[in-house]
Amino acid sequence: MQTTLKNNTSSTSADVLMINDKGIMLSVQGEDYFLSYNRVPWMRDATINEVLDVRMSGKNAIVWPKLDVDLEMDSLRHPERYPLLIKRNELDFVAQ
Repeated sequence: MQTTLKNNTSSTSADVLMINDKGIMLSVQGEDYFLSYNRVPWMRDATINEVLDVRMSGKNAIVWPKLDVDLEMDSLRHPERYPLLIKRNELDFVAQ
């Protein structure tokens, strides 16, 4: 299923363009980015309303306040620089 959406909040330069079963398409500061659920698994079970509530957090990050999720712009532009990590305990990091 694919849903095409436009977050019409005029005070933001971050908008959700599309949500489907693979991820979320965003437009941020005039550039489009696809966030795969493989990269952001915590977004997979979010409601549409929660996903649509995205906004800029300063000049270099976007935030989903209802989900307590924020992403740096550099992680959208260069996801290979930001490997997904699972923190098992304070001294143990495991790369996925």
